[in-house]
Amino acid sequence: MSETILVTGGAGYIGSHTTLALLEAGYEVVVLDNLCNSSPESLQRVARICGKQAEFIQGDIRDRVLLDELFASKNISAVLHFAGLKAVGESVAKPLSYYENNVAGSVTLCQAMAHAGVYRLVFSSSATVYGEPTQMPIREDFPTGIPTNPYGRSKLMVEELLQDLARSEPRWSIALLRYFNPVGAHTSGLIGEDPNGIPNNLLPYISQVAIGKLKQLSVFGNDYATVDGTGVRDYIHVQDLADGHLKALQTIAGDSGVKIWNLGTGQGYSVLQMVQAFEKASGQPVPYQLVPRRPGDIAECWADPAKAAAELGWKATRGLEEMMSDTWRWQSANPQGYAH
Repeated sequence: MSETILVTGGAGYIGSHTTLALLEAGYEVVVLDNLCNSSPESLQRVARICGKQAEFIQGDIRDRVLLDELFASKNISAVLHFAGLKAVGESVAKPLSYYENNVAGSVTLCQAMAHAGVYRLVFSSSATVYGEPTQMPIREDFPTGIPTNPYGRSKLMVEELLQDLARSEPRWSIALLRYFNPVGAHTSGLIGEDPNGIPNNLLPYISQVAIGKLKQLSVFGNDYATVDGTGVRDYIHVQDLADGHLKALQTIAGDSGVKIWNLGTGQGYSVLQMVQAFEKASGQPVPYQLVPRRPGDIAECWADPAKAAAELGWKATRGLEEMMSDTWRWQSANPQGYAH
């Protein structure tokens, strides 16, 4: 009998790629998503890729009645928790929405899990919880910092409440996965990142400039102490990220307490290196302008992925070229995202 996994936010970018990886690994999957930043079309595409369907329930992690019904009617053994709002700028403008969705929603989910006797949870966290580290690369034993925006703070709050929860009840087995910068798309070109409105992240912005949807890229700051003055980040292919979730899910089974893993490549690339690599992969020019730094941006940020390699037997295998060509394949085949 295969395990049934609940994936909250499973119609979103990382959630849909992880849902696909779970189905391909033989799991049954129930997706709960309120579709505020995603499309049910992603799950139809997932079924096309692997020939298996995730069960989809449109609903919200803040809806306790729905969660109780869901856990009562499905034999769920673990939860992968992606559901949450994720735009840094929007979080500054609408902090209450971020705390209500990301923090209060996680509280409600954990209450429903405990009520149903489901204690295995993999949480989608972020490298933003480190704040502004004083040295690179970033290891899991670095202290968490003071994140520079409500989005980052909401992730750190959820991490802290999950650690309190695990201390209070030894049956909990929790993985906190701190992502660096997820990019790319499934190699089929059928699923990828489909942001609402103007993209907040670098690569979807670059690809929308390349396809002519946006006029030019703004590069924030070219006076950092980096290889070419632009910000350096650790970009990780979304399929590698999805594989990391499977490994974490399997590793914490039968365990107890909280485990923390960075999911990154250990290699940083600058904004201009990303632009050049994308131009090469797509054959399209990406016009850009240099503008002043954004407040709260750090010069460089990349992971030390050694702990995940040692404990999960996982490491990122897809390089910059694949990240770019897969992004371009998705973007050029789906210029309007899922709303074609």
